[in-house]
Order: sequence, then C-alpha cells, then structure tokens
Amino acid sequence: MKKAANISVEATVKSDITKVWNTWVEPEHIKKWNFASPDWHTPKAENDLREGGKFSATMEAKDGSSGFDFTGTYNEIVPHQKIKYTIDDGRKVKITFKQLSNGILVREVFEPETVNSQDRQQQGWQAILDNFKAYVESN
Repeated sequence: MKKAANISVEATVKSDITKVWNTWVEPEHIKKWNFASPDWHTPKAENDLREGGKFSATMEAKDGSSGFDFTGTYNEIVPHQKIKYTIDDGRKVKITFKQLSNGILVREVFEPETVNSQDRQQQGWQAILDNFKAYVESN
C-alpha cells in the first residue's frame, strides 16, 4: 500500500521570532490558540521542550461532547528555527520558522492519519495555525 503524501500548512505571522517561538512553545499560550474551531478549546497543555521531551495538549469540545489528548515526543529542536516531533501514533511532524521581510513564516509538514480525509486534516491544521497567527498578532 502506497504511503500518503505529507500535508503542509503555513502562515506568515507579523511579529518577531522571539514572540512567535515563545507563543508556539509555552503552555499558557498554547491553551489560547490551539483549536480548529470556536466550539473547541485546549484546557490543558504541557510541554517539555527538549530532544526526547514530551508534550501533551488536551483538545475538547466546549460542550464536553468529545475530546482527545494530542501527545508526542520531540526528536529535534533548533530554537527559533525548527521543531521535529513524533506523535504518539507514530506520525512525524516538522515545523520551521523562517524570517521574512514581513514577518515569520511558520510551516508545518505532517504525515496524515488514515481516519479523516487529507483535505479535512489540512483544513483543521490550517485553522489551528490561523488561530496561532491571529493570537500572536493581537497580543
């Protein structure tokens, strides 16, 4: 069986790299932007930002009807440049942070799961990244 192609999402955040990086990795910030739609939220986030460190974000519907823990282990961290991790289901993710003239380009490339369509996965991850961008730029 052929492996599905990786999915990529990106956004240019109008801010400096220190603010973008810190907002991406600090749990108190993660809880404020890590959701794909307004009826979801992340009430709990933990982050041990080091190679071999683990992260966890509890994502749930605000009405309590469903939820899950998004968890994984860091494989590589280059501060202000790159994060690579493995989700606990075995899928790999790479996030890069690149300085542009108009802000920081944040790009996520991830291996798709097999339950939801690739389009739905791309839309969900893009929505979360768009929330991140909006949160950074408004604070």
